[in-house]
Amino acid sequence: MGGTGVIGEMAGSTDSEALATLHRVFGFEAFRGEQEAVVEHVVAGGDAVVLMPTGGGKSLCYQIPALVRPGTGIVISPLIALMQDQVDALRALGVRAGFINSTQDFDERRVVEAEFLAGELDLLYLAPERLRLEGTLDLLTRGKISVFAIDEAHCVSQWGHDFRPDYLALSLLGERWPDVPRLALTATATRATHQELTERLNMPRARHFVASFDRPNIQYRIVPKTDPKKQLLSFLREEHPGDAGIVYCLSRNSVEKTAEFLTRNGVEAVPYHAGLDAGTRAAHQSRFLREEGLVVVATIAFGMGIDKPDVRFVAHLDLPKSVEGYYQETGRAGRDGLPSTAWMAYGLNDVIQQRKLIQSGEGDEAFRRRAQSHLDAMLALCETAQCRRGQLLAYFGQEADPSGCGNCDTCLTPPETWDGTIAAQKVLSTVVRLKRERGQKFGAGQIIDILLGKRTAKVIQFDHDQLSVFGIGEELTEGEWRGVARQLLAQGLLAVEGEYGTLVLTEASGAVLRREREVPLRKEPKKQAAARAAGTRGDRKPKAAAADLPEELLPAFEALRAWRAEQAREQGVPAYVIFHDATLREIATVWPTSIGQLGGISGVGEKKLATYGEGVLAVLAGLGAPAGETAPAPAPVSGAGPDADEWPEPEPEPEDWI
Repeated sequence: MGGTGVIGEMAGSTDSEALATLHRVFGFEAFRGEQEAVVEHVVAGGDAVVLMPTGGGKSLCYQIPALVRPGTGIVISPLIALMQDQVDALRALGVRAGFINSTQDFDERRVVEAEFLAGELDLLYLAPERLRLEGTLDLLTRGKISVFAIDEAHCVSQWGHDFRPDYLALSLLGERWPDVPRLALTATATRATHQELTERLNMPRARHFVASFDRPNIQYRIVPKTDPKKQLLSFLREEHPGDAGIVYCLSRNSVEKTAEFLTRNGVEAVPYHAGLDAGTRAAHQSRFLREEGLVVVATIAFGMGIDKPDVRFVAHLDLPKSVEGYYQETGRAGRDGLPSTAWMAYGLNDVIQQRKLIQSGEGDEAFRRRAQSHLDAMLALCETAQCRRGQLLAYFGQEADPSGCGNCDTCLTPPETWDGTIAAQKVLSTVVRLKRERGQKFGAGQIIDILLGKRTAKVIQFDHDQLSVFGIGEELTEGEWRGVARQLLAQGLLAVEGEYGTLVLTEASGAVLRREREVPLRKEPKKQAAARAAGTRGDRKPKAAAADLPEELLPAFEALRAWRAEQAREQGVPAYVIFHDATLREIATVWPTSIGQLGGISGVGEKKLATYGEGVLAVLAGLGAPAGETAPAPAPVSGAGPDADEWPEPEPEPEDWI
């Protein structure tokens, strides 16, 4: 798919203006990846469907056309709570931005409406629900619109539209304003979702742009779950002391307990979930955006629209329901391109719990099949012995380096595999005998106790020590047997049944019991191996390591951060609205001594140069000349810019399994 001849003719006359706007407003010398092609196409009047990873600069794809084309860009954004921050960030760049939503009173809305009608806004943010109101449609009809940007466009797909049904009505934009170009943007979409959102938004002539989903600065790690809160605390203390990050838990109870545990152990953390009152949620979100080093423990209700660039880690204490969810959530780390970690503790109960949720949840059989398919892909990612990044990219239909990425746990500490066929037969045989001889079904814990020959009260109560399989599994430890059971569930050789999570055979189990199928398994890593993987941050690829500053420049960087924090407090905005860490690092490295030199730093546009230039130079002057020779300046992260994260699925409310 591509643009028309007219579009091609118009593009040439707007290239230089778009590039000049990128430099003047955002302070970047060049576009990144697919950004330039998208901007050219939309500025010339074409529709576009844009798939870019979080932190890939999706927002520039509509912000630049809105600034170059005559009229106001209308941004359909799903999260009202963050519109103020998004608008503040744009205004700091000198962009005339506004929003209309239910948080404003009558007079505030009237002021924004008047600005729009007078042509005094470059960008106007609206929630999709706003377009149900005839008054909003009438307002848009009376003004001049440069472009429509539909952010978080995957909300249109079947796996999301129940949560934001108003996205389904956005096809009306093309019907009522056929001459205004539309962009549908998302950071996560499989090919099926990609096709569905295109159809539902009625954009048949749109040109499609798909950037790489790879986030090379993120190190992906999944560890066996033993004592997850203690494992998390160790991870934070050893690798991310004082860093900002997000910890995801499945239930509200887990969120509360984990936040309390971290705080009690010296890590400043706050909870965030739908059960908290709106004021508390807003306060905790505001603290996370404005303070440095705060940890938010949250359900998946947190993270959409968060533009904070310096989130250094995202941790999961429970298994996400899908690869899409995992990618969205981990993508909130390292938006500034600096080294970050996606860490997850994963165990047998995660698999049982998710299987139970699918069985007991609402929805028809087709919905359950889709949910099961999503979970199977997530389990495959967790259990793979190959490069984890390669598996993740393959899910989204992209090829990865066959030699591995060098920045995930399976590349840094390759797991061992073993022939687990006999172990699998022992587990399956125990399930068979419980059903055949006793008419009973039990969970994994009882089956493992039987295999290990443990005469627990429950084993004795049901005479399970009389079974022929009692004690036949003493060659493996309890932890290893739990790993076997987990992997049999992941491979579809066991299934979960009923509200108590009992284990039953599947159609595929018979081939294993008849010795017609081998069962390769991952070895459960020893604690020493896990610790070795956790200590590999120094082994990152050179590209990621280049972001680190020489020791002699750290005082300048910290002084600039302190100055930035003071500016942010005075203005009541998040620190990244002033400058990103990546920009401060380049300033500390280049050590500019004039406004002209400072203006050449990536991320320093005209407005920021005029507002903060003298202050930055004063900070550096107060430190004197840098000690010794400085390292070469790192390559600028051009085209970064503010970007929107993903919307959450409805929050599940299961019991705690941690």
